[in-house]
Amino acid sequence: MYMIVILALAAAFLALRLYSVLGRRTGHEQQPAPLQPDDRVAHKPLQPEMQASAAADTTRLANSLIAPEAENGVRAIIAADRHFDVPQFVEGARSAYGMILEAFWKGKRDELRWLCDSDVAQSFEDAIAAREEAGEVMDNRLVRIEKAQIVDAAVHGRTAHVTMRFDADIAAVTRNQEGAVIAGSMSDAVATHDLWTFSREIGHADPNWKLSETDEAA
Repeated sequence: MYMIVILALAAAFLALRLYSVLGRRTGHEQQPAPLQPDDRVAHKPLQPEMQASAAADTTRLANSLIAPEAENGVRAIIAADRHFDVPQFVEGARSAYGMILEAFWKGKRDELRWLCDSDVAQSFEDAIAAREEAGEVMDNRLVRIEKAQIVDAAVHGRTAHVTMRFDADIAAVTRNQEGAVIAGSMSDAVATHDLWTFSREIGHADPNWKLSETDEAA
């Protein structure tokens, strides 16, 4: 009985943790200027100069978060789901990137199942199983994310897909059963370039996006 309660609490914690980083709007975020709907309510500016500056900053933010080739796809997602917020999504995707890598490195299978769809989670689990069978342990650390940008987006049926490019530095070390380093170095970070696609069914009660595909960027 106690074990059932503990498992239920753990599942609730993971669900809330994922909700906190992907697919959430608090009502305080600003939509990037090029992607705002034309029928938005106009407000009388109290300080025109400051408002113009803020609009310019928002435009620059949108340009940095969305690659030109992804703009039409992002507009299609916003048209289908007015709650989709680009800055909030990108920030959540950055957090999810670190969470998923950490879960994979530490072999946290349950957390991977919450953050990824079934196919991706299974791929991670197969790699974890092979690593465990070889008696190897990954002692990796995400040093920094240099770039996080939407490079592709689309709506297929009722499912929205957003592909993020992550350019990051990772300190990667593999240890054997005795704890000795057999590959990598914690002092030399490795530059990685990943393409991760997150997906979500529009209108579904579950607001969370899940990792549905991974690839290496050219």
